[in-house]
Formats: sequence, C-alpha cells, structure tokens
Amino acid sequence: MPRSRYNAAMALLLRTIGAAILFSLGVPLSALEDVSGQWPTAWAGPERPQVLEVRTEPSGGVRAIATLRIPAPPAVVQELLTDYGKWPELFAVSMRLARLERRDHGAVTELYIKHALLPGERRLLCENTELPGGGLRTTLLGGDFKRYARTWNVAQDGDEKRTRAEFELLVEVDTWAPDWLVALAIRRELEAHFRILREKAISRFRSH
Repeated sequence: MPRSRYNAAMALLLRTIGAAILFSLGVPLSALEDVSGQWPTAWAGPERPQVLEVRTEPSGGVRAIATLRIPAPPAVVQELLTDYGKWPELFAVSMRLARLERRDHGAVTELYIKHALLPGERRLLCENTELPGGGLRTTLLGGDFKRYARTWNVAQDGDEKRTRAEFELLVEVDTWAPDWLVALAIRRELEAHFRILREKAISRFRSH
C-alpha cells in the first residue's frame, strides 16, 4: 500500500477510535472538528468566571492555561488547594490517594488515576510546594506520566473577598492515544475540576 494511502487509513482509524472514546466520555462528536491544536473556552456570565485554553505542544504533550475568578477569599481557595487528603473530591475522574507525606510548605502525594484513555490505574507521584504569595507548584517525581508540571497562583481580585486564580498545566501521558484526543479529554476534566473548586470555595466561604 502506498505511504499516502496508509497514512490516510491510519488517520481515519484514529478518528474512528477517538469518536468512540469521546462518545463513551459523553463529549459531543462535533469536538472532533476542533483538532487544530487549540481550544479556548470562556464560561459566559457577568464576571466571566473562567477562561480556559488547551493546546497540544510541538514537543509532545498538552498545555492548559486558565484564569478563574472566584467569589471567595484567597485564603479559602488556598485551603482547598492544599487540603491534599481531599484532592480526589476536587475532580470528576476516579482517583485515590495512596500516599501523603507532609513537609514544610508542601507535601509529596502519590495518586492512582483511572481514566477511559488510561487502561488500569496510572500512578502519579509529585512534590507539591506552597508558594509564599499564594498558590501551589506541583512537579513530577515518578509514575506513569512522561511529564507533569502544574502551577496555581492565587491572589486577591479587587477586594479581600474575591480571588483571581491563574492555572497552568503541562502534561504528557504514557498512552496510545494521540495528543489531540488527550487534549479534548483534559479540557473536559479541567472544566469539571474548576467548577467543583469554585462551588466548594463559595460553599466554604458562606459557611464561615
């Protein structure tokens, strides 16, 4: 078979597999038309509480950048981000915390994550460092990921009862799935993660 026909057949096969996986994840199949490498998302509302951009990286992996505006104080958001034992509650995907080693200004965490794109459980061992000005930096120590680097910067947004949170993630998963498909899944998961974080921050602030 000529190389051009082989490449076209493989591309069609990947899109078919991708469509099946997206359907199982509940993602609209129209998302397959958005594979140019970049997917900006803005949640509508008077304060535009979230702006999220997800793109594939030329060197491999996926980068996500987001800005969240949360009507709760930075201290409340920081408490949630550094409540390591309850991290699985902040995500819609299935994960369990197997190890938590608290250190000065941070912790080492070992998570096992289940996902439709990741057969079985995938191990993620990270060091988490709490930033002096507010926020959290997470770096990869080991596990089943090729790259994983995440940073939260948390600051006051206009007044002391509001938070502006800047988020950046660079991740490369050891999986058969192409990066564009991983990016679509990550965008959906981050939207759920940010929604949960925002709701919990508002609820905790109101209960104080």
